Amino acid sequence: MDIFGNLLMGLSVTFEMQNVLYCFVGVLLGTLIGVLPGLGPVATIAMLLPLTYGLHPTSALIMLAGIFYGAQYGGSTTAILINVPGEATSVVTTLDGYQMAKKGRSGLALATAAISSFAAGTVATLLLSLFSPLLAGFALAFGPAEYFSLMVLGLVASVVLASGSLLKAFGMILVGLLLGLIGQDVNSGQTRFTLGYPELFDGLGLIIVAMGLFGVCDIVKTLEQPHGARSVVTKQVAGLIPAVADLKRMVAPTARGTMIGSLLGVLPGGGALLAPFAAYAVEKRVSRTPEKFGQGALEGVAAPESANNAGAQMSFVPMLTLGIPSNTVMALMIGALIMQGIVPGPQVITERPDLFWGLVASMWLGNLMLLVLNLPLISLWVRLLTIPYSVLFPAILVFCSIGVLSLNSAPFEVGLLGVFTVVGYMLGKFDCEPAPLLLGFILGPMMEEYLRRSLSVAHGDWSVFLSRPISATLLIISALVLLPLVLAPFRATRQIAFRDSSETGTS
Repeated sequence: MDIFGNLLMGLSVTFEMQNVLYCFVGVLLGTLIGVLPGLGPVATIAMLLPLTYGLHPTSALIMLAGIFYGAQYGGSTTAILINVPGEATSVVTTLDGYQMAKKGRSGLALATAAISSFAAGTVATLLLSLFSPLLAGFALAFGPAEYFSLMVLGLVASVVLASGSLLKAFGMILVGLLLGLIGQDVNSGQTRFTLGYPELFDGLGLIIVAMGLFGVCDIVKTLEQPHGARSVVTKQVAGLIPAVADLKRMVAPTARGTMIGSLLGVLPGGGALLAPFAAYAVEKRVSRTPEKFGQGALEGVAAPESANNAGAQMSFVPMLTLGIPSNTVMALMIGALIMQGIVPGPQVITERPDLFWGLVASMWLGNLMLLVLNLPLISLWVRLLTIPYSVLFPAILVFCSIGVLSLNSAPFEVGLLGVFTVVGYMLGKFDCEPAPLLLGFILGPMMEEYLRRSLSVAHGDWSVFLSRPISATLLIISALVLLPLVLAPFRATRQIAFRDSSETGTS
């Protein structure tokens, strides 16, 4: 079946009534949690994972994906109106979007963000449908050694692109790998690291770890900050329909941002996070009036917003084709697949084409829904921004507790949720990112399985990882990815970039 036939099949799956409904729920929730600072797609998806047990796998993934890229839209609203990025990827939008709002051009800024995001999402979805089957076809030639080396590359890249100390990022990866070993050994049946608790014989649950490290922990961190009614720069948003001249100005920066976001979004780690920064830097470099950036330049909104959305959707490529998460949200998506009994990897396209092409086609529908929803509902989002966080967090905590109890009706797991909440909070105090830990936790059991298979086939010969060409190439690339870590200019640029993004996000 050709690409168009596959897309038609995907559209038929997408337009099934229940999938349309879950797509709508996903993008609406995504926009909502993007608008409300203190929440985020990682925490929301972690909290909603228990609900996916009772859903069809395609419907579950469509909803979770809608939450992810819908949050990219919603994050730009707070970045423009209150100078607080609802999402980390919306940090750059505050530079010019908020300045436009202060000058009475908030409507144009919001329209620019929505239109450029829609255009980028449409193009990225097309690229996803074109290149994913090619990459998956190549990956079908992978054996256990190749998969192990590929996962090594994914973990190395996530360390390099993580913010903060690289040594701490490596440490988080190792902790995650160790947590993934808790439970019974598949081969010998021996229990490992269970501390004598029978509840741990089956290992730690992904939902508990993710919800504790991100969901509840984010609530605790937010409560530490001053909260209350937020000051919105404008109560009335006008001028949501841009002029023809403004539309023409959007074209070039949107095209460049889409290209940059599509390329960086595929990279494991923080590629999608770096995309808006890179797009903004490129746009400022090619501009004839770079001095206008930071003062309310329309191009300063179009470029990072298009890169943001394109990067978000292209991050699905390694998850869908290789079974490798490119960021924390994709790690949770893999967890959702595993919970549904689906092994992530290239075989998903051939064995579950309805799921793969239904998810891809749903992104077109979801982007259209977001364009139609966001602009008319701006007044609603503005009112939501004034809700004190003290009203929101009790309901979120209750929802988290019910979600964990619904898994196995085990109070012990609620206690584990509290343990990982404290762990996530302490990691934040020591400037350790929990994202690499979660990636290591999810990939750890799979890496162990592929390592054992490789050594079993090779009769214990470790050179199998270097004697197979694809495996050796992946390990060499991993070594090359680590090379910039010893280069002082790269380290300095990296620290400045992440420091600037952190400062902007808290301003």
